[in-house]
Amino acid sequence: MKTRRWFVDSSAELSTTDPQITQAAELLRQNEVVAFPTETVYGLGANAENTEAVTKIYEAKGRPSDNPLIVHISDIGQLDRFISHIPETAKKLMKLFWPGALTLVLPCKPGVLSPRVTAGLETVAVRMPDHPVALALISSAGLPIAAPSANLSGKPSPTKAEHVAHDLNGRIAGIVDGGATGIGVESTVLSCAGKQPVLLRPGGVTKEQIESAAGPVLVDKGLTEEDEVPISPGMKYTHYAPSAPLAVADGGARRIQELADEYKSRGKRIGILTTEENAESYQADFIKVCGRRADLETVASALYDALRSFDEAEVDMIISESFPDTGVGLAVMNRLMKAAGGTVIH
Repeated sequence: MKTRRWFVDSSAELSTTDPQITQAAELLRQNEVVAFPTETVYGLGANAENTEAVTKIYEAKGRPSDNPLIVHISDIGQLDRFISHIPETAKKLMKLFWPGALTLVLPCKPGVLSPRVTAGLETVAVRMPDHPVALALISSAGLPIAAPSANLSGKPSPTKAEHVAHDLNGRIAGIVDGGATGIGVESTVLSCAGKQPVLLRPGGVTKEQIESAAGPVLVDKGLTEEDEVPISPGMKYTHYAPSAPLAVADGGARRIQELADEYKSRGKRIGILTTEENAESYQADFIKVCGRRADLETVASALYDALRSFDEAEVDMIISESFPDTGVGLAVMNRLMKAAGGTVIH
């Protein structure tokens, strides 16, 4: 399959009639798969109402078929098409955070969306992305768009079109190149299907922000207990992992250097994931600076690109600093721990 690529200026005023947008939207209406930028990461989009189209997402990614997908919309009015009921808490959060990096799990109408989107559940995850290219594309297609991250399953999510092309060129119909994304980690997923909101995946909207607007939020046990399996889209299996083994170290710079030296003595090529503040503290084969510790949003924005860089450096072992698990740091640590398969070195 030849993968088409359209270059779109995300900073310019976009129209649903722009040729790049209409051509990509037409492919979506033909039940093909098209990658596009959002404010979080690049998504791999297909018609959420068509099982043939959704199946192509799973095939392109090599994604387990029991992993549900997030549906993307461009207008709240589209919810009437497939959502059976919107709880008051969800309405409040939509008003505050949509468009934006908050995905809400809501009860869905039976028989509208492909069952491969919901993975057999009676709920569906849905969000409205805060990105002009995504909104124009969804609006032009006139469809709810199912879209997980546009990468091979298990690999770091793409924050640039180049990442998408590296993983999926020849496997999908097209890529809308809108430049680098901003937030850099996926959306927060919050279930509003029960009596109290439940955080299923930390992301671009923080738990603290949600609680300030909607009161106390429960946390899915799968995020905090090793024996529990998360039920959120994109969280059930190992994700975000570079090729080399990754370990998260929580003992500070001195301990990380000791570990690097130990692995180096075994003939390993070592990579260290660090921040601007600590970059000069280390000696290793490859040192990757990932934002500033004083501003964890910069760490989140650079994280996936940094993880991919270790493949290019061909290291044998990666050691990452740990980060505070508050604010967006909760999402950063969640992704690092998933990439490390839960491996922490003290």
